[in-house]
Amino acid sequence: MPPKIFLLSPASTGGIRAKQFTSPNANFEAARMYRSPEGVPIAMAFAFMSSLYFRGKIGYAMHFAQPSPAVGDHGVYIIAPGFGLVPPDWRVTPERMKIMSRTPVDVATRAYRKPLEEHARALANKLEPDAQVVLLGSVASGKYVDILWPVFQHRLRFPAAFAGLGDMSRGGLMLRAVRANRELECTTLDAPRHRTSGDGKIPEGW
Repeated sequence: MPPKIFLLSPASTGGIRAKQFTSPNANFEAARMYRSPEGVPIAMAFAFMSSLYFRGKIGYAMHFAQPSPAVGDHGVYIIAPGFGLVPPDWRVTPERMKIMSRTPVDVATRAYRKPLEEHARALANKLEPDAQVVLLGSVASGKYVDILWPVFQHRLRFPAAFAGLGDMSRGGLMLRAVRANRELECTTLDAPRHRTSGDGKIPEGW
């Protein structure tokens, strides 16, 4: 089978759950690890901040990834605003959290765009021509696709079943796919990026 690499969109670092996570009074395991000198794995941190959606993404990606020998053991990368693409065990510390929190996920923001673009190009240059790169994140705006599509082009894919679903529904869908050991069908992104309904509006969930 050709290599299959997953790229996961980040959790919001400005929501209620993020504030709970970074509270100095928080006493659950992930929060205690966050305050430790080593920090907490980003997959664990984002799973708490995003709840079901990110748990579904990381569980699905870890289950179905096919790492490439050219890039080592990592078949899953997470977009960390301000840091580019990082593996699931990359550690989040209060200092790194500050950088992620003040880096808008916006292609017009150089601090977000530049490291993501550089890491994506480095990854693309190592991957085999037949490798698939699956984005688990929104394609409704250009915040991910405008950076990733020029780099990966026809290799970039997106689960077709995500269309029209909200974040919680996507998370549940991916967890069910893992339990059934059945991958979701993916579509290429060489079609127009902004998918529209008959009235010209982008469907919710894209």
